Amino acid sequence: MLKEFLSAKGIEFESKDILQDPTTMDELINKTGARSVPVVIIDDKDIVIGFDRGKISKLLGIK
Repeated sequence: MLKEFLSAKGIEFESKDILQDPTTMDELINKTGARSVPVVIIDDKDIVIGFDRGKISKLLGIK
């Protein structure tokens, strides 16, 4: 759902499967304290847990 939304808006993104990559999982837990997905990190500053189109659009400056 999130991948399709970002692709439709022409936003480049990187997707990581934390279940297959223990290093990425450790980074996520250290940065956010979250152990669940989805987590979206925008500009290495804003973290959105879940899929909130309005908030993500605002953070990215898109409509």
